[in-house]
Parts: sequence; C-alpha cells; structure tokens
Amino acid sequence: MAMQFYTSPEQIMRDRSEFARKNISRGRNTVVLSYADGVLFVAENLSTTLHKISELYDRIGFAAVGRYNEFENLRAAGVRMADLRGYAYDRRDVKPRPLAKAYAQTLGAIFTEQTKPFEVEICVAGVAARPEDDELYRLTYDGSINDEPGYLVMGGQSDRVGVVLKDGHRFDAGLQEAFDLALRALGSVGGEGDKPRTIGAEWLEVAVLDRFREGRTFRRIRGAALAALLPEDTGGKAPSGATADTRDEPTGNTQDPPPAKKTTRARKPKTPPESTEE
Repeated sequence: MAMQFYTSPEQIMRDRSEFARKNISRGRNTVVLSYADGVLFVAENLSTTLHKISELYDRIGFAAVGRYNEFENLRAAGVRMADLRGYAYDRRDVKPRPLAKAYAQTLGAIFTEQTKPFEVEICVAGVAARPEDDELYRLTYDGSINDEPGYLVMGGQSDRVGVVLKDGHRFDAGLQEAFDLALRALGSVGGEGDKPRTIGAEWLEVAVLDRFREGRTFRRIRGAALAALLPEDTGGKAPSGATADTRDEPTGNTQDPPPAKKTTRARKPKTPPESTEE
C-alpha cells in the first residue's frame, strides 16, 4: 500500500495564493477612479470585443484583470443577480455592496474548496451623488474584499501605479484631468529600462459611470471622443469640431441617404387580342 504524503493546510493555501498571484501579475493593469462627474475606468486591452470593463446595472460598473473566461462568468452572474433584485424589489434597491459581498463569498468558496483558484481580480464600482460617496470595492482571488476610497489599481505592478494615482488624485478633477492621471499612471511601468512609456488609443479601453445621467449611467469612450482626450504625441489629435463626450460612437454613415429619383416609363399601347375565329 502506497503511503500518502501529508501537506499542511497552510502550505496548500500558500501554493494556491502563489499560483494565482503569479498569473494575475502577468496581466495588464486596470485603473478605476472617482472624479467630479462620475467614475472613470481605464484598462489596457488590445481586444475590441473581449471587454475588461462592463456594466452590471444602472449605476454600477465592473472591471477585472486575469483570466477572461473566469471573470466573464463572474460578470454574467452579477448581472443576473442585479436584474433579479431590481425586478423583485426596485431598481433603486440594487447597490454595489451586496454584489461585492456575493462576489467575495463566491471567490472565497472557490479558493478553499477547489484545487485551482480563480486567477482574477475584480472591481465593483458604484457612482453616487458626490465623488466622496462613490463606492469602489476591490476583490482578490481568495475572496478578500477592500473598500478603496477614491481610486484603485489591479494587475501587475499595481503598487507602483498606485503611487502615481495617490500623488495626483483629486475628487474635483474633470474628465480630462482624471484621464491624464490614469494614462500617466498606466504608462509609468512597462517601458524599456524601467522608463515611462506611451500608450496609444489602440491599447486602451475606457468607460465612465456618468454621475448626472438618469437611468443607465455606463458609457464607453471610444473613437473621436477618446482621440480628443489623448495627448497629441500619441496620435490622438482630435478632428476639427470633435468633443470629449461620453456617448457611444456611431458606426457607419449616419447621414440620411439622398432620395431616389423617380423615373417614369413610357406605356406601350394596348393591342387588341387576335381573333380565334376562322
């Protein structure tokens, strides 16, 4: 009979934590911060269809780093939970804190009960009437939940990125100032020789929770609106007349097509039918 090797629970948890941290640190950073007009999400993401930033409910947003299929399952579960609560009670009863607690319980159960933990970090953000009252919750792979006032960073080298945010974050900043700070923080790591780097529009996924919009407040910033926010040295010079709004960019031609010209055909004269009599 083969003898089984004993592994202490502490060693098992350390191994799982090391495994999850190592893989999460390979991911690109995501920044979430409060500003005067809402909550800003900025993530490094080359994909235009596999989003790291999404909407959970009317005034609640979601951001994540790590393995896509795992945090996408968590996002979908959060949407279902929020919709069910809003339908059963009232849309105003859907708050970010219960969603964050449910995520913490799920991640904690997976970390302790399953062999492989989820390789994710997620953020649940809720926009309030004032920037100081915004709710930003950061959840890690083991179910730990932290209330982050004002800003948070997820992904590799988050400590260094957080230092830049801490030095420059202000609740009364506008969208342009908040975006410049987030872009500077993301670009402070990952350059050659540990130097700052330039991040172009094709590397960015940007969205906001608009504080003053009624109903669904989540809006993506892309296209001309994103180009207007980027500095000119990154190729983000806005076209003439473009403004940095938060509306979804239209696709295709939005102008009405010219009316089709009416054409008249000449009618052929009717010929009497031929007689069948002999």
